[in-house]
Amino acid sequence: MHYEGMMIRPPSEANSILLQVTLGCSHNKCTFCGTFREKRFNIKKDDVIFEDIEFAREYCTRQNRLFICDGDAMIVPQKRLVKILKRIKDRLPWVKRVGLYANTKGIGMKTDDQLKELNKLGVTLVYMGLESGDDQILKDIRKGANSAKMIKMGKRIKKAGMQLSVTVLVGLGEKLKSRQHAQETGRVLSAIDPDFVGALSLMLVPGTELNDQYEKGDFELLSPEEMLEELGLMISSTNLTNGLFHANHASNYLPIRAKLPQEKEKTLELISQALKGKVELKPEFMRAL
Repeated sequence: MHYEGMMIRPPSEANSILLQVTLGCSHNKCTFCGTFREKRFNIKKDDVIFEDIEFAREYCTRQNRLFICDGDAMIVPQKRLVKILKRIKDRLPWVKRVGLYANTKGIGMKTDDQLKELNKLGVTLVYMGLESGDDQILKDIRKGANSAKMIKMGKRIKKAGMQLSVTVLVGLGEKLKSRQHAQETGRVLSAIDPDFVGALSLMLVPGTELNDQYEKGDFELLSPEEMLEELGLMISSTNLTNGLFHANHASNYLPIRAKLPQEKEKTLELISQALKGKVELKPEFMRAL
């Protein structure tokens, strides 16, 4: 495989074929993220991509899922993306699920019919980073979209027949906006009604604007208990029709996997017990991005 630089993938894609189609992220301005700072966004040449598909045909026959890297493959022009997906279907017929990251800009560049076409060609799971449902926080972290746009684009993915996994970031509101961040994020998640929610706990990355703000005293990190309180309020404010709320990323202090709405009260009780010291939290040295 012709991998270049750092790559990331969702935890649920741990056993997937990783096909790098883009380099970096087309937005690459979020203040908390340092993943692709050293990469200039680019779409790899088709011959390189197709060579990697042939590699997977020979060596990845036991993997029936494929994830398209890097940051936001949805932004690839439709004709090229269709061409790549058709090659995957032709050369890797055992692949049952194709997943990719998408931001609101990339989704917005596709028509509803184009999104449906991607779904028919195998894209069945899209990951979208919401981070927060609060418009001021979204502006502060330079996410590039407000909550209304997040809701609109998330709903379009669902309407096209694809499953949607939305990522949120606990701790972005600091102490001053913690409650607001949790409640507004719950509001937006409820409006989108995704199939999956992945909650990560904020960890500062050296070299990012948010870390610089922290070192200058302009951003205050929450304590583990405050993070947990915020997560509880976020879950309490989230109403899903039939979704999974995950907070089992390596960054989280308390692993959670809850089916909503069925397990909401049970999960809130678990958080309450943890805040009372009756459930042990993950020590700081064991957390990771």
